[in-house]
Amino acid sequence: MQLACPACLTRNRFPDERLAEHPRCGKCKAPLAPDSPVALSDATLPSYLAGCDAPVLVDFWAAWCGPCQAMAPQFAAAARALPGVRFVKVDSDAAPQSSARYAIRSIPTLLLFKDGRELARHSGVLPAAQLTRWVEATLAKEKP
Repeated sequence: MQLACPACLTRNRFPDERLAEHPRCGKCKAPLAPDSPVALSDATLPSYLAGCDAPVLVDFWAAWCGPCQAMAPQFAAAARALPGVRFVKVDSDAAPQSSARYAIRSIPTLLLFKDGRELARHSGVLPAAQLTRWVEATLAKEKP
């Protein structure tokens, strides 16, 4: 498996079965698979998506958005429940290029990526259990 480091964007390779061992970046030693969402920006999101073999779930949000604030703990709980999925938060106000590139029209909006391509999206707040089921069902459809 290949994962991009959320801190320095270096691509790191390691065996899939070692994901539970909390791998660290070979360059900067930051955690490669943290159990909490990581914040990315316009500058870092494209490289991170391109550098990850694992599925990536991106939450487009804004600090002023009440539903986004309600979604944050649900998103964090789902991140702990799905260790094989990378969870990313992108502030849509601070990342206008990414918001435009992915046609974000409302927030919160979740985009699920695999191998750099968008698989599915959902707008609105989801409880952690429902979010987890949505991700698992979407990924199950993708398996050969």
